Amino acid sequence: MYKLPFRKHKVSPNAWPEYLAAQADRVRDPALKRFFAAYDLDPNTPIGEVPLVALDMETTGLDERRHAIVSIGLVPFTQQRIHLPQRRYWIVKPPRPLNRQSVTFHRITHSEIANAPDLDEILDELLEALAGRLVVVHYRHIERPFLNAAVKARRGEGVLFPVIDTMSLEARLHRQSLWARFKRWIGRPPASIRLHDSRLRYGLPPYQGHHAVVDSLATAELFQAQLATHFDPKTPLHRLWH
Repeated sequence: MYKLPFRKHKVSPNAWPEYLAAQADRVRDPALKRFFAAYDLDPNTPIGEVPLVALDMETTGLDERRHAIVSIGLVPFTQQRIHLPQRRYWIVKPPRPLNRQSVTFHRITHSEIANAPDLDEILDELLEALAGRLVVVHYRHIERPFLNAAVKARRGEGVLFPVIDTMSLEARLHRQSLWARFKRWIGRPPASIRLHDSRLRYGLPPYQGHHAVVDSLATAELFQAQLATHFDPKTPLHRLWH
């Protein structure tokens, strides 16, 4: 059995191709096998040549061990173009009842999930929409662990994959640079790296948040702006993905 290159279900940037190829051979579920086999990404591939997909999920909380996915949105795009007609959106029924706090946050109500499918019913369709594209998210500690836990609970096998995290890129620029550290040292508050505030730094319009498709679109636009401002189309993947 293939073992992850380091601990806690993380894969080093240069090890992703080996991991994905090994998963394509190892998994038994046909949809997962097709998903892993579709990846053809080398760490040195220029970002300008990579097909991308922005992914966002609304959940009942922040802990994938106790909370669940209630909606999923994705928007395919490239460095130059957003393919909005190809966007996808699903509301799915969580295994536990919604609580008042989560309804207030994502505005998906009990009536909307009453007849919604379980994630397992739309999973093959979701994996097909993601297959062959590099996933872009804003804060990787939601989408990837939640989807991995949900798939493992339903298919008995997980679904780890590389992502580009626009929040992490903003943190590099506005929280981890020497100038950012100096500003904190003199008592200045750190720059916000939330999706809305990050977009404002690039002159992008404000959107109503906490809808999975809208946030996917917002993430795609933010990444395009980050690339245009701070990177080159020839920037290799290993400088960007996690």
